[in-house]
Amino acid sequence: MATKTLLDIENLNVSFDTPKGIVEAVRNVSFTLGQERLGLVGESGSGKSQTGRAILRLTASQGHISADKMDFDGIDLINADEKTLRGVRGSRISMIMQDPRYSLNPIMTVGHQVAEAYLVHSKSSKREARERAMEMLKTVHIREPEKVYKLYPHEVSGGMGQRIMIAMMLIPDPDIIIADEPTSALDVTVQLQVLALLDDMVRDRGMGLIFISHDLSLVASFCDRVLVMYGGQIVETLDAKALHEAKHPYTQGLLNCLPRLDGSHKILPVLERDPAWMIAQDTRP
Repeated sequence: MATKTLLDIENLNVSFDTPKGIVEAVRNVSFTLGQERLGLVGESGSGKSQTGRAILRLTASQGHISADKMDFDGIDLINADEKTLRGVRGSRISMIMQDPRYSLNPIMTVGHQVAEAYLVHSKSSKREARERAMEMLKTVHIREPEKVYKLYPHEVSGGMGQRIMIAMMLIPDPDIIIADEPTSALDVTVQLQVLALLDDMVRDRGMGLIFISHDLSLVASFCDRVLVMYGGQIVETLDAKALHEAKHPYTQGLLNCLPRLDGSHKILPVLERDPAWMIAQDTRP
């Protein structure tokens, strides 16, 4: 159970200017985050990643963000200036991006990048930063961290690059982690190790985690609460353990489309959508 509210969002909207007009990517999204693991699920294009990026004001230049409230520890994120945001990004709220190929600097060694993340947010020496970086590489289960420390991003696999990115985001010891498909490039064994690491961070350090994923089964087993997004809106909020008891037809449709080991589905059903699901509604628990 959450014991402290870390983030409070009311009526968050994100839109983009396109040649065909304005596209509303996130519409009237409201939720709170405590010291918990909060899952954010939905199809591609449902607004999950844009919600996560908007919290840190990392929306693309052609995008527009508005909200009635986006409060983090007394900081008004929606109206904060760049200096304030620089003090929040990374050190207090970290975001683990989905694809490390686009997040790691190709001309810097991975170890240097992890150490830099510590140096930027702490008053420490380069030697201490290197030691902390080595410790964090070990924490995310990278073998031969001394060797990997000296490698460049193109010299590591996708799965290892993902773990390096996770190490970089965790090393400043933030209050909130926004994890956008953090285990998508990992094999099952390493996936479980990374989830255990994130779980330890939430439980032992009182952090909040926003876990963005397409994997409903994974979210149901790992998270405390789940927000289901469709068309940029939150259509249902429920306890993760009760995900199979979802009432909204969209959530039920997603669950019915999952393949089953018992073979009860000869042909996976196709999700039938209803335009009425796009009607704005109050989804706060």
